[in-house]
Amino acid sequence: MDVNVNIDSSVDRPRGGIHNMRIMIERDSQLYHDRRYWVIRRTQDVVFSMIAIVLLFPLMLLVALCIFIDDPKGSPIFWQLRCGRDGKTFRLFKFRSMCVNAEQMLEGLMDENEADGPAFKMKNDPRITRIGRFIRKTSIDELPQLFNVLKGDMSIVGPRPPLPAEVEQYSEYQRQRLYVTPGLTCYWQIQPNRNDVKFDDWIELDIKYIKERSLRNDWKIMLKTVKVVFTRQGV
Repeated sequence: MDVNVNIDSSVDRPRGGIHNMRIMIERDSQLYHDRRYWVIRRTQDVVFSMIAIVLLFPLMLLVALCIFIDDPKGSPIFWQLRCGRDGKTFRLFKFRSMCVNAEQMLEGLMDENEADGPAFKMKNDPRITRIGRFIRKTSIDELPQLFNVLKGDMSIVGPRPPLPAEVEQYSEYQRQRLYVTPGLTCYWQIQPNRNDVKFDDWIELDIKYIKERSLRNDWKIMLKTVKVVFTRQGV
C-alpha cells in the first residue's frame, strides 16, 4: 500500500517557533483517512519492537553494565527531549555514549562543529567515552529507542527526531520533515558514510521518504539497514 503526499518545494519563509509550525504538506484526504495503512504500520511497529526487545534484552543488559563500569558517574540510559510528529516533543532514550556533563560542554565546542546545518557533529568529539565510540559505530546506542517505538513516540522507519533547538533554526520547508512520525532508520541511515552527507541533502532524503512512503518501501529500508549495520557501511 502506497501513501502519497504533496510537498511544497517553493516554501522558504522566515523561521519561527516549533509551536507556531505550519505544516506545508497537503494531506491527500482519501489516503490520509485510509486506516489500513496506519493500522498495519502501527501493528508492525508494536510486533517488531516487542520481538526485538525480547531477543536483544541480554545484549542491552550487557551494554548497560559495560557503560556503568567504564563511567560509573551516570546512568547507562540517557534521555533527551526530541521533536516528533508535528513538532510534539517526547523523551528519546539512548544508551549513554558520552560523559555525564556532555551537554554542559557543548557550548565550548561549538566552534569545532563540522556540520553545515543546525545539528552538531564533531569527528573526534572529546565527550564520547571509550564504550561510547563502539556502541555508536555499531548503532547499539540506539537500541533503547525500541521502547519509544513500542510507546508510539517513534516508528521503525521515519526521519530521525531532531532536537527542539535544531527545529527552531529550520526553515518552513525543512519543517516538513516533522509531518510524519520519526523513526529508528530512514534513507539517511542507509547512505554510505552517512556522516559526510550535507544537511540540505539529509533534508531532501527525508522529504523523498515522505513522498515515497509505503509499506513496501519501509521493508526495503529495514532490510538495507540490517546490511548497513552488519557491514558498517554507514560509519
